[in-house]
Amino acid sequence: MSRIGNKPVAIPAGVKVALTGREVAVEGKLGKLTYTHRPEVEIEIDEAAKEVRCTRASDERTDRAYHGLTRALLANMMVGVTQGYEKKLEIQGVGYLGAISGKTLQLRVGFANEIQKPIPENLTVTCPDQTHIVIKGADKQAVGQFAAEVRAVRKPEPYKGKGIRYEGEAVRRKAGKTAK
Repeated sequence: MSRIGNKPVAIPAGVKVALTGREVAVEGKLGKLTYTHRPEVEIEIDEAAKEVRCTRASDERTDRAYHGLTRALLANMMVGVTQGYEKKLEIQGVGYLGAISGKTLQLRVGFANEIQKPIPENLTVTCPDQTHIVIKGADKQAVGQFAAEVRAVRKPEPYKGKGIRYEGEAVRRKAGKTAK
């Protein structure tokens, strides 16, 4: 029995949910998100109770997994169109910096050339100062994916801790070869 999949997803005030075939469209103040669910899962919208319910066809292992997944993705969509998602990155290192130029994120992180990352259309990226990057958007997956791509440009290294890291991320430090 899926505990996650059986919980109904509440529809917040100001959010419109539409079901067309297998495609669910959620629209709120921060944007519109769509999701095409798997055929193993059925979705019902209860307008009176202001909630969305997910049910599955059978108790097979994959059906149970898709049941919980679909419910979790719908809940993330509701949060995304009302509150949005945000990831914060820090740049650490002497001479390392980040800046926004038009629709590209420019990173100087110790390479010979400056790294140019095009910013996706559905995301808002800001640099409050040269050592911090804030990524915001309604789609949780898109925010996390772009944050991971930016971090992958220069991961924090374990000896001096230089690189791009998530805010609050703990980097395990290693002793150099002179330590005994």
